[in-house]
Amino acid sequence: MVRETASLGSSRATTARSQGAAVTEVRADNSTCSVPTTAGEADPGRLVLDGTSLEIDQVVAVANRSGTRVDLDESAVDRVRESWLMKFRLIETGMAIYGVTTGFGDSVVRQVSPEKTTELQHNLIRYHLNGTGPSAPPEVVRATLLIRANCLSRGYSAVNPAIILALTDLLANDVLPVIPQRGSVGASGDLVPLCYVASALIGEGTVRYAGQLRPSAEVLAALGLTPVTLHAKDGLALINGTSFSAAYSALTVAAAQRLAVLADICTALATEALLGNRGAFHRFIHLQKPHPGQLASAGLIAELLAGSHLALDHDQVVAMNPPHAEGGYRQLSRSIQDRYSIRCAPHVTGVLRDTLTFASAWVRTEINSTNDNPLFDTESGSARSGGNFYGGHLVQAMDSLKAAVANIADLLDRQVALLVDEKFNNGLTPNLIEPVEPGDWAAGLHHGFKGMQIACSAITAEALKTTMPASVFSRSTEAHNQDKVSMAPLAARDAWAVTQLVEEVAAIHLLAACQALDLRGAERMSPRTRAVHDLVRREVPRQPADRRMDSDIAAVLRLIRSGELVDSVAE
Repeated sequence: MVRETASLGSSRATTARSQGAAVTEVRADNSTCSVPTTAGEADPGRLVLDGTSLEIDQVVAVANRSGTRVDLDESAVDRVRESWLMKFRLIETGMAIYGVTTGFGDSVVRQVSPEKTTELQHNLIRYHLNGTGPSAPPEVVRATLLIRANCLSRGYSAVNPAIILALTDLLANDVLPVIPQRGSVGASGDLVPLCYVASALIGEGTVRYAGQLRPSAEVLAALGLTPVTLHAKDGLALINGTSFSAAYSALTVAAAQRLAVLADICTALATEALLGNRGAFHRFIHLQKPHPGQLASAGLIAELLAGSHLALDHDQVVAMNPPHAEGGYRQLSRSIQDRYSIRCAPHVTGVLRDTLTFASAWVRTEINSTNDNPLFDTESGSARSGGNFYGGHLVQAMDSLKAAVANIADLLDRQVALLVDEKFNNGLTPNLIEPVEPGDWAAGLHHGFKGMQIACSAITAEALKTTMPASVFSRSTEAHNQDKVSMAPLAARDAWAVTQLVEEVAAIHLLAACQALDLRGAERMSPRTRAVHDLVRREVPRQPADRRMDSDIAAVLRLIRSGELVDSVAE
């Protein structure tokens, strides 16, 4: 059986070229797939994987739309096929190869004959189907499929080329395996979550297709796709990697990048609403402590506030007060310094920006890595056992990122507290209610944003408590073979959850700030902050009286998550 499989791969792999456009056909075992390559004119409607150049923004784009066509680069197909065939040559020698002709983990000491390798791989999938908890959202599943296909396309996993093409078929048809979120310790890779991907490929799992949960075998048959047959190493190559953690991580990085800009937007609006001093964002100050993220944040806030008639420059604020104190003392009519949540905002958001610098680089490396075991070195003809499935860089990146992102929630929550509190909001109404005359019937009846501030504080607390570092919770598992594990999936899921919470905080902040600026006079805002105000007001009207506001939060969340709100500043 093994020898026949190897010969199938070599005799049925052909390359066709015509008019400069190369198409590689890979027929391996039970599949026939055409694989367009990078040669010829590029098609903007497809993504070509080569295992080395996948970008986080590409992952996000594929994750957020259904039915993406993903192809393999011709050189990747050649590498995959070469290591795949080499594996069978090694099997024929009778040597023990971890996870190929041996058991898994602590069972490595038990070798099986080549005739048992197919059944061994199917059993590997079945005994790991023990995930619990809610299912991963569709965007995470799509990202997982894409990243796993890219990692395997590097060509060092000795995987059947049909496996990679089957992953891309799921993406093209938006057939999404149902993946429980819990059950992985992040080494030996994301075994449990990725088993649900493998189970769908072999026709034994459950998938979400066209909005319904259905058996994968039924959906594959309806689409004219054949379940894959797992041969030696195929199952292990599918599940023994970090792609589930990396999917959450990539989406988290993208959300955090958006939040960094959003935090500066919110700070600019709050500064105007509180009649703040925009001189605190002057470049001179931040050049004296030139952390790149701090400089970028201060620079953006300063640009956003340029031309504002509410947030004035330092010299303008100072000039509003008399030059001398009569009798040796006076009360300034306008403070020349703002509270820390305004004045120190670049020092908070700047940390997030700088954390993203290394976190995004680490995630990009991970999604372009070979992260299973063993690996096949075609130059030397050797199978090499190692630990690339360990998610150490992912867990550290996500533990760091979730703390930096949660600090944004705390910053914005403090700003909201200033906006609604008449003791600190520089003359705005209590809780941002519409002003009424004392004798008006509405006097005393309305409480404006009081409840919103409470909700904002509650969401912030949830984000902050989720920042416990997962990396320090390593557990010894699997008969003490996996005696040091990364916990990367837990950190990545937590980091993703924190970004979702902070977006909710930002939505409440924007609603409060826009209400405050309506009270101040939106016509006095800077041109760029006014664009944000107008966009929010397009979706949510000013609040003249108490009403439910959950739908308001949802509307602004849509603006945030679509990217439209951040884009409005750029425009």
